Amino acid sequence: MTQSASAATSRTRRYAPVLIWLAVIAVLGLVLAPGLRAVGAEFAAGRVRPHLPDGALWFSQSIAIQLHVYAAVTAFVIGLVMLARVKGDKWHRVIGWAWVVAMFVTAASSLFIMELNHGFYSFIHLISGWTLIALPMAIYAIRVKRNVVWHRQVMVGLFIGGMLIAGGLTLLPGRLMWRLFLG
Repeated sequence: MTQSASAATSRTRRYAPVLIWLAVIAVLGLVLAPGLRAVGAEFAAGRVRPHLPDGALWFSQSIAIQLHVYAAVTAFVIGLVMLARVKGDKWHRVIGWAWVVAMFVTAASSLFIMELNHGFYSFIHLISGWTLIALPMAIYAIRVKRNVVWHRQVMVGLFIGGMLIAGGLTLLPGRLMWRLFLG
């Protein structure tokens, strides 16, 4: 390999993570743009009234929805901690298993929630199905194959897809989380 080819390969490796994050941000922007416009319209019209959670609305929800929200909030908080701390030590493994359980409960409980599409599964359930498949894949990657890169990519992808994208969609006007805190 020539010296210039080697330098180009080195630059590509160095900038690849930046390009991946830019692509993730672009996809998030495209997916969430219509919802953000709706949120902006609600703010502009003065129909947003942030408040403490509406207890009557919350307790009128099914057990599946309550379990789903509790597990999702738990997974979100643990995920933020996992992203911020050192990887590979004993605590990473302990907290990581707690995150896996919370993500599994979040995905599994969502399969019993079909109000969004009038009693049928919706597009968002694809993320739940993928989560139930990808969690064991990520565990296999690290425990059996010792493939840290594959493990990290799957886990970060699940956090972005399951927590940020799917979670962001729950805050759209008219959805339960919107009504609980803003509507």
